[in-house]
Amino acid sequence: MGQEQLDVLKRALQREKAARKAAEKILEEKSRQLYTTSQKLGELLDEKSAQLQGVFENIVDAYVIMDLNGDVLKLNEAAVKLFGYNVEEEALNVVSLIYKEDYQYAMESYSELNSKGFFKDYEARVYTKSGEVKWVHINASIIYNKYKTAIAAQGIVRDITKQKLSDEQLVKSESRLSTLILNLDSGVLLEDEDRKIVLTNKKFCELLQIPVDPEFLKGQDCSNAAEQSKGLFENEEEFVKRIDTILKNKKVVLSDELTMKNGIILERDFVPIIKDDIYRGHLWAYRDITLKRTYRKSLEAQKQKYSSIIANMNLGLVEVNNDDEILMINQSFAEMSGYSEEELIGEKGGEIFQKDNDVDIIDIENKKRQEGESNSYELKVKNKAGETRYWLISGAPNYDFAGNVVGSIGIHLDITDFKSLELQKEKLLLKLEKSNNELHEYAHVVSHDLKSPLRSIDALVSWLKEDNKGKFDEVSLQNLAHIETTLEKMEQLITDVLNYSSVGSDDNEKSEVDTNELVQDLIQILYVPDHIDINILNPLPVLNCDKTKIQQVFQNLISNAVKFIDKDQGLIEIDVVDKIQYYQFSIKDNGIGIEEKFHNKIFKIFHALNKSKDSTGIGLSIVKKIIDLHEGDIWLESTPNVSTTFYFTLKKQS
Repeated sequence: MGQEQLDVLKRALQREKAARKAAEKILEEKSRQLYTTSQKLGELLDEKSAQLQGVFENIVDAYVIMDLNGDVLKLNEAAVKLFGYNVEEEALNVVSLIYKEDYQYAMESYSELNSKGFFKDYEARVYTKSGEVKWVHINASIIYNKYKTAIAAQGIVRDITKQKLSDEQLVKSESRLSTLILNLDSGVLLEDEDRKIVLTNKKFCELLQIPVDPEFLKGQDCSNAAEQSKGLFENEEEFVKRIDTILKNKKVVLSDELTMKNGIILERDFVPIIKDDIYRGHLWAYRDITLKRTYRKSLEAQKQKYSSIIANMNLGLVEVNNDDEILMINQSFAEMSGYSEEELIGEKGGEIFQKDNDVDIIDIENKKRQEGESNSYELKVKNKAGETRYWLISGAPNYDFAGNVVGSIGIHLDITDFKSLELQKEKLLLKLEKSNNELHEYAHVVSHDLKSPLRSIDALVSWLKEDNKGKFDEVSLQNLAHIETTLEKMEQLITDVLNYSSVGSDDNEKSEVDTNELVQDLIQILYVPDHIDINILNPLPVLNCDKTKIQQVFQNLISNAVKFIDKDQGLIEIDVVDKIQYYQFSIKDNGIGIEEKFHNKIFKIFHALNKSKDSTGIGLSIVKKIIDLHEGDIWLESTPNVSTTFYFTLKKQS
């Protein structure tokens, strides 16, 4: 190789070294720039990561990140609060959150997420950790890596439970309102701002004689409805003109009256619907007030009819307010009191008519009226002439249309004459009671004085028989026996008369008396021949009565039954029937019977049908007197020679 070639190679080698140094220098500079850029990118990445973490942690709605299998990777604080889970401490798969009835919808939405990469406005129910069911709204999307490969999913979850409940309540309220309107007894028509029908009901169609279902009218234009319906009303043009005026003014109208050609009277209301100061439509309401108007006319006629009667009736009528100030009187009250209407209006009744301490009674009665109570009471008053009078007052509260007591109305009857008679009656009763007591004492004295000589005669007859034993012939002995029998009968008669006079004067206390036990005891005490049976058919009741007197009743009736049985086999049946307010007792025997013409006489004193030595004619009189004292009745039914049944009643509350 020549020198020339060698120089060429040297120069080429030098150029190559120089170029390499230059390249290394450039590479070093670029490396330095790349390192600086890398540091800046790292710092920027850290800054953005911190920003994203802050957004994740502080977002108001729940934020959830899960892998493609549904395992939750991360929850923000709002999500932890919503679901109750902490994925840093426990595993969670979204399938366990799905409400069982929404499972199919959830799977369809998940498929949409996988196919489209997102879904919006997913609304469904979920379970929380505590088992609570909540409504949620979810917007979700797929998370991709830099190679556009799906690696996870994220979702914004909002709790809409309260909103759902509010929506449900709103739907229910709307449904109730719609049902209420459809079934109202008033005709209702709801129109929007363009006069399109939003809602109406059957009553509206009925009143306006529209032969279609209310549902058919929804959406119909009412702009020409007045012209179509005016033929139903007496004043056709006024009907149309009035509707146009109301719609133009757009103000509330109440109780607008319309008279139809068929005689029906309607009352119409108009209510504009304003929302946010914007007119949204209006509501018409029609009511049939024909009956109401007819009743009012009838009431006014009745008022006119009776006003003159009230003004002139013999009963005093007074109306007062809650302060006892007189508002109105009629002519009869003016005559009763001696005052004119001008003198009494505005005055207090208690101050004008008070007598002694009766003003307290007026105050008490006025308080009763204010409490809504009605009653009657007596009042001692002074009239204008200063005379003492007695009034019977029937008072009742007076109400206004709202149901509040605004005073009272009293009907007054002057009972002064009746009161005088009542006082006389009380004096007579006191005198009668005194006379009865004296008579009762006299009866006891007379009884004792009469029985004493009878006992003396009886003793003398006994001595006479004993002293002349064996000397008297048969006739004389019969006469002496007749004297003894007569003496016994006279003594019994005196005893019965005393008992009869004592029935009304005894003042024995009433007590609970078991009549079943009482009758059983009597059967044991009374003499009942062996051939007579006494049966109690039903248990006898317990009564609140005078035991001694009721015992006399049963004793006399059973003794009579025994006394007058003439059959070989006698039967007495004692029974009772519950008559709700009283008991009806009966004592039946199969004795000689009593003819119907004597049914009333036997209860009178000294009317004995059988003139036996044992009968004084007073026993049944005593029974009737006792039953009368107990406010009962006594009667009999009898068939001669067959049977007799005595009936008597006693009140349950004596």
